[in-house]
Parts: sequence; C-alpha cells; structure tokens
Amino acid sequence: MAKPGKSSGKVSNKTSAKTVDVADSYAVRLMQHLVVPTFVIDPKRRVVIWNRACERLTGLAASEVIGTNKHWQAFYETRRPCLADLVALDRPERLPEFYSEYAARGHNGLGFSAENWCTMPKLGSQLYLAIDAGPIHDEAGHLIAVVETLRDLTDQKRAEMALKELATKDGLTGLSNRRSFDQMLMTEWARAQRTQKPLALLFVDVDHFKLFNDHHGHQIGDECLRAVASVVSRYAVRPLDLASRYGGEEFALILPDMDCDTACVIADEIRCAVIALRIAHGAIGAGDHVTLSVGVASHVPGGADGGPDRLLGAADEALYVAKRLGRNRVICAERVLAEFASLGREAAAVPGPFQRKTA
Repeated sequence: MAKPGKSSGKVSNKTSAKTVDVADSYAVRLMQHLVVPTFVIDPKRRVVIWNRACERLTGLAASEVIGTNKHWQAFYETRRPCLADLVALDRPERLPEFYSEYAARGHNGLGFSAENWCTMPKLGSQLYLAIDAGPIHDEAGHLIAVVETLRDLTDQKRAEMALKELATKDGLTGLSNRRSFDQMLMTEWARAQRTQKPLALLFVDVDHFKLFNDHHGHQIGDECLRAVASVVSRYAVRPLDLASRYGGEEFALILPDMDCDTACVIADEIRCAVIALRIAHGAIGAGDHVTLSVGVASHVPGGADGGPDRLLGAADEALYVAKRLGRNRVICAERVLAEFASLGREAAAVPGPFQRKTA
C-alpha cells in the first residue's frame, strides 16, 4: 500500500506545482496587460517585468531593460535609485534625498509612496509622476520582488502650479504680490534669528507717480510700473531674494544675509538703472524723467525683537526721509540723522520714530 501512497503523493505534488506555474503565468500575463504602468525588480534590483503601459509611459521598450539594472534610464538623465530600489534596499531614510513628496508606509512591509518630476529621456519631456513601490515576500519572509506602479499627474501638477502662481504673483508686474512678501519676510526673519545674520529690506517708490498718471494716463502708468518692476526683479538674483510689488507704485526687495552698506549699493544701482530707462515724466512739479526714492534697512534680529515690524518701520522711515529730502535718492535707516545733519536741517525737522507698515 506504500507504493500507491507514494505515487499518489507525487501526482499531488506535480498537480500542485502545475497549478502554481499556471497561477504565476496568469499573474505575469495579467500584469503585462494592466492599464497601470508597472514594473517589477528582483532582490538584486534587476527588472523582471516591464509592462506595456510602462513602455507607453516611458518610451522605453521592455527588451531594453529586462534582466538589467537600467530601469532608472527611463526616468532620469543620470544614474540614481528609483523608488523600488529604495524598497529593495530598505532605505526609507534616503527618501528625502531623492523625492520632494514622499511617505514610508511601513518598515520592511508596506513599501513607499513618492511624487517627483522625472526628466523622461526617451520622451524628451518632463512628467510629474506619483509612484508606489511595495515588496513581495515569500512564506519565510524573504524578499522575492518589488513592484512599482506609476501614475502620470503632470496635468494636475501644472494646473496646481498655475493656480499657485496666480495666488502669489502680482497681475500687472509679474512680481510676487503682497501676500508672498509677507510670508517670505516672516520666514526670512525667523531664519535670521536662528543664524544671527542680517536681513536687509528695500522699499522702492516711484517719485511723483500720481502726477505721472494724471499727465500720461493709467495705461502709460501701467507700462511705467512694469518697466520699474523689470529693473527691481533683476536684483533678486539669489535663491532667497524676493522682489515684490508692495502696493500701488511701491516695490519691496528682501535680501537675506546682507548688511546695510551692501544693500545701499544695490538700491543705488536700481535707482540709476531706472534713470537710464529715460521714461519721460514732464508733469508740472516733477522732473523730466521718472526717478525712484529708496529706503533701506538691515537688521540682525535679537531675541526680544519679536516679528519683523522693526525692520519694516526702519525701511519705511528711510523711504519717507528720502522723499522729504527731495526724492531721487537712497537713504539708509542707519544714517537718517546724518543725512539730515549734512543738509543743515534743524533737529526739529527730523521725522520722529513711526511705523506705517507692519508685518
């Protein structure tokens, strides 16, 4: 009776193996025809499946990547890990190194999610992809594969960016708007408090702009503001610099890590650049050409300073003094009294401390 038993066992094992092979074959075929772009890598991070939707999304044929570690070439110009690689390596701590948006859904279990812009070398265009990668383990808990799925969110991301730009940009000049200015000033003030480095602020005002509008009309006035904005924006060259339209004919420039002397040099360059445009003014009570008055302040925030109102007030007062002294000039908040003294003004003529602007 033993032999029939053994024979029966062999038949059962063969049937079971055949069933597994059929299931595996079915699973592979199913994955190949999924509408979701999907690829699978083995524990050595070699591609074992690259489905047709993935071919369409990336422009890279399966024959080019199957059995290789070259799947990164579908998404990036230079070699770097894909999300599936980080899952296979179990390196969640490296997610922020490669992805702007990410989440680790579980250690050694549920995988990672991420979003980022991919250069897509085969397509010659960028795509914003949402990526999910999860591990597959055998019954003993050993990693046997990692599955990565992709979703193209490019249109949604561009729409989101466009809406964000509308919310943060001034419609007339294209500079950052007042809301963006307020947010950036608070951010940079807090950073300056931590680093104990100076934060400079410029207030730039078009001289006699109401007279300009009355004389030339609002359409020409808008053209004038756009021209001045173009000049101001050229001096926001570092990543954290911000040029904005503060309101009306007034512009603001935030310059982190900059002392007052350096900021004054930039302010005078802006003033001279606008003079060089030779925008005709000619209104009674104004000069022949459009000029600027600029107030400059720089401060290293102390622990007792609170918010940036002190910096705003100092730059605003310097601008006010620049206008009181005849316009078309740069005044630094640190030298307000000296400027008045140099013109032989009496102490009573010096404007007292005030704040028109607050954060």
